[in-house]
Amino acid sequence: MKHPHFENIQTRRDFLNRAGSGFGAVALAALSCDPSLVADLNAPFGAGDPLKAKIPHAAGKAKNVIFLFMEGGPSHIDLFDPKPLLNKIAGQTLPDSFPKPITAMGEASSPLLACKRTWKQHGQSGLWMSDWLPHLSTKADELCVVRSCVSDGINHAGGVCQMNTGSVFGGRPSLGAWVSYGLGTSNHNLPGFVVIKDNKNMVVNGVRSWGSGFMPSVYQGTLFEPGDEPILNLKNPEGVSGERQSRKLNFLNQLNRLHQKDRTSNTDLDARIRNYELAFRMQAEAPEAVDLSEEEETTRELYGLNQKETKTFGSNCLMARRLVERGVRFVQLYHGAGSKWDSHDQIEPNHTRLCQEMDQPVTALLTDLKQRGLLDETLVIWGGEFGRTPMSEKGDGRDHNPTGFTMWLAGGGVQGGRTIGETDELGLHAVSDVTHIHDFHASILHLLGVDHTQLIYRYKGRPERIDQNEGHVLEHFKEENYS
Repeated sequence: MKHPHFENIQTRRDFLNRAGSGFGAVALAALSCDPSLVADLNAPFGAGDPLKAKIPHAAGKAKNVIFLFMEGGPSHIDLFDPKPLLNKIAGQTLPDSFPKPITAMGEASSPLLACKRTWKQHGQSGLWMSDWLPHLSTKADELCVVRSCVSDGINHAGGVCQMNTGSVFGGRPSLGAWVSYGLGTSNHNLPGFVVIKDNKNMVVNGVRSWGSGFMPSVYQGTLFEPGDEPILNLKNPEGVSGERQSRKLNFLNQLNRLHQKDRTSNTDLDARIRNYELAFRMQAEAPEAVDLSEEEETTRELYGLNQKETKTFGSNCLMARRLVERGVRFVQLYHGAGSKWDSHDQIEPNHTRLCQEMDQPVTALLTDLKQRGLLDETLVIWGGEFGRTPMSEKGDGRDHNPTGFTMWLAGGGVQGGRTIGETDELGLHAVSDVTHIHDFHASILHLLGVDHTQLIYRYKGRPERIDQNEGHVLEHFKEENYS
């Protein structure tokens, strides 16, 4: 019986015309074997490599992300958002013309606290920055400062959770996990998502801040510790050769796969198996990636590695550059881990010290990325879970302010030297270009070439997104990244 596709073929020419239409499918099948070209987000977990590199929805300039997280809430009105009226009426209570906020410590009626900083405009763009940032001010024309961010998280637990996951409640995947899920990684000898703290304190909410939530565990971040051994237990025990370690891993893998046969829905087990395999591969490449002694002395000086105040965060920023240089997709650095930016009192000494630790290393990171040709493809993000209030607390501090605060972005196709949005005259509420964290996340994905409305993970039959169906890409970012 004739195949219905060839039923009307009369000549050899007809046959070749019909058959030729399938040659493209042959080429496509060959291309589909290349993990950097094709990905099936609907494939069941465990089918192939879930971290293989994937094609974004559009050809965005940003390929990698470095998220500099100032945990605790830096004061935007003392760093990036000058408010002359604040100093003019300092000591008075919040005027009735301003909506009364709900504050974490319930002291909205406290007197307004003056900003003691000196402000100047910097760069050709005239970007305003305070004297707490003498190094970063030299990069004014690289920064896109968003002054109108808002969050729903009034306390640290909810604020850190939402800035990382889009929700004030735990249990959802982090932004880094979404990026790993959507784009994969190009280096399979290193994690696709790395988290680095600057001290031994745990970040608020712990590993949930970089977890994968309801997505497979393989997408969660890998924590690097501060100090001389960022990756714990990576080296072989004394007397154990690489060959012996390989045989041990193969045997362990056989046992795990056997155990997994009837437990295909257990993503933790699959992630553990993959992590064992990744750890073995990392033994070859990771030690070199985190070995800062390879860097030239001028580079070490640039990051402040020879100074006590800047050594730790400078080392972390330098490591972040080395990681994205080697194909790590998402690197998140926590500065002030343990909510050290939280300045309910003594904001002057607190922020002075923290800015001294952070200012030079962050500036060095931008400089280093640019001179290596990496800044155009690396999106650098800076900010905390919220800002601080203009009202005082305990006389010389400021309370949490999620109703209007500042984040900034650089590189990755972002046009620098500008501000987006504004807060009111006291820096309390965002009043124009209001940017909810859902919008911020959607914009970050857009800069990576990912359409946040199409990056979907189905959980218990529901189509889930990072922005919970509420985010919108900032108009300012919609076209420039693809020009």
